[in-house]
Amino acid sequence: MSTLNLIEKKEVIKKILRELHSGVSLEVLKERFQEVLKGISPMEIPLIEQELVREGVPIQEIIKLCDLHVALFRDFLVSRELEDVPRGHPLNLLLMENEYLLKKAEALNIYALSLSRATDEDEKKNLINHIRDLINDLRRIRAHYRKIQMLIFPYMEKRGISAVPRVLWAREDEIIVKLRGIVKLLESNDYIEISKKASEIANGISEIIFRENKILFPALWVLLSEGEWAAINDEANKIGWLVNMDVKWTPMEKPIMPYEVKGVISEEMLEKLPQEMKIMALTGGVKPDEYELIRPGDLDLKTGFINLDELKSLFQSLPLEVTFADANDRVRFFSEGKFHKGFVRSKTILGRRIEYCHPPRLEAFIKKVLNELKSGTKDYEVFWTKMGDRIIRVMVVALRNDEGKYLGALEIVEDLTEVIENPEEAKRKILVV
Repeated sequence: MSTLNLIEKKEVIKKILRELHSGVSLEVLKERFQEVLKGISPMEIPLIEQELVREGVPIQEIIKLCDLHVALFRDFLVSRELEDVPRGHPLNLLLMENEYLLKKAEALNIYALSLSRATDEDEKKNLINHIRDLINDLRRIRAHYRKIQMLIFPYMEKRGISAVPRVLWAREDEIIVKLRGIVKLLESNDYIEISKKASEIANGISEIIFRENKILFPALWVLLSEGEWAAINDEANKIGWLVNMDVKWTPMEKPIMPYEVKGVISEEMLEKLPQEMKIMALTGGVKPDEYELIRPGDLDLKTGFINLDELKSLFQSLPLEVTFADANDRVRFFSEGKFHKGFVRSKTILGRRIEYCHPPRLEAFIKKVLNELKSGTKDYEVFWTKMGDRIIRVMVVALRNDEGKYLGALEIVEDLTEVIENPEEAKRKILVV
């Protein structure tokens, strides 16, 4: 059965579609056609779909193939090494996201193929609407890629595996750029180009899903400890998921960040890696990243570690100025920026009541703002002012600890003259990332 040619495979798919149309369940079909379907790879599905479109099979019938494909080829798409991944585990959720994205990508490809053959103007517009909806859904893929790029790749790089993350990120970035481009293209009547670009996006997404499920994810399951997955889980929940979390995974180990990892790959791990990853490790070698992040004297700022000299230079290099008044409304700190000067301040204001640093006519206003911040009525206040010909935005933010205790107020002064007076120039300089 595995030696079927593409035409014979297409006929099998058509038979399955007829069964689906008559009401036969996916599970029954999976059981009945299991042996035949083992000979059809996921990469052949778009080719078969293209043939079905050419033969005039109704598009809604072919769309049903998306759910069927994921259900029937789950065993092919997900390596056996991942069968014991717990429900709710971040790797389980990433696999579920790929199922969601694969369905959307396949549907997009089917509509794109149909658009390339459509002749009726109303039909074209209807297909464009479907494509637009799917593109909007697929633009959420950025959250999936962000979790892999920012949460998972650091653990691989710590182990000396840097080539795979760089190549995969480049492919993911191509998809993001193409999704951004087709949004503008959809406003045109260039149906041929829309069809072409939509198919490119669909096929590109499917290819990345295949690489993740067959190479990246099995490697991660071998390499990462439960503590590392615990850290990934915490951060991934902040980014959010494309699928519903019906089960919450509770790790037994405390979170371990990449900078805490000793990235040596053992012989046992090496043997369990997917062949592609193993070959890369054996031929190019993997040298663990031995950089020690935390140094003696570093300040732990919760989101990083920095020494006093670095902190001073950091504040001086910000394109804004800050003043900190503590819970007693006394000035304890201010920064001096390199780029522009905001309000006049000097060391003589240290220890001074913050309202006395402003004209008497503003004293009541300053007290009102501080009282609202202290009471929790507001978390911040924004107002605008002018200094000569400069337009200044002032933001006063309440500082609180993890328990919600008020620590003081931070005044942030930013010169936004260029942005406000020359908005087109600012837009021209935008670098899309």
